[in-house]
Amino acid sequence: MTYRLYSYWRASAPFRVRIGLNLKALAYDIVPVNLAEGEQGSGIYEALNPQRLLPTLEIGDGVRLTQSLAILEWLEESHPEPALLPADPTGRAVVRAMAEVVACDIHPVNNMRIMKAITGLGGDQSGRDAWTRRWISDGFDALEKMIARHGDGFAFGSTPTLADCCLVPQVYNARRANMDISAWPHLKAAYDRAETLDAVVAARPDNQPDAVKA
Repeated sequence: MTYRLYSYWRASAPFRVRIGLNLKALAYDIVPVNLAEGEQGSGIYEALNPQRLLPTLEIGDGVRLTQSLAILEWLEESHPEPALLPADPTGRAVVRAMAEVVACDIHPVNNMRIMKAITGLGGDQSGRDAWTRRWISDGFDALEKMIARHGDGFAFGSTPTLADCCLVPQVYNARRANMDISAWPHLKAAYDRAETLDAVVAARPDNQPDAVKA
């Protein structure tokens, strides 16, 4: 069947899920939800996702999944090949930890809701940029050491995993914040490898149907 992914072209969490779906070679339709215009707060979308966040993945029979990591884990369990988690429990825990550095520690404090809140408290653009770079740098410092230890072409091992699904969008965000990622050479090498994959190219923000062209 064809899934339906409620997505916004530049948002990190849907970007992760697009990569995962593409790596699994699964068919899906994009349903754009414009975060910049507040469409996630509409009654129509709130009926699908009471948290009013993206992404939401409709998988049939009225079932809708939310939260990007939960969706990626469901994809792994429902469509185990190609695997996005290692076979051994320890390796799986390491990959999940890498993914959570991004999805639980970096991204939540830098997303659109938080930036709006900082602005509401009087923060200017320079302050918001410093805030963003601080949390990305902290997370990338940790990931650099983890990738140096466990990576072998990708963030973990020699094939893409959930860690890469999370890493690629976060590097995209870092570059939007004008950060030079060469300070993290192992992380950069894993990113450079991942971004050449067809699955990642197709998931890129600029390749989405709702992308705003410069």
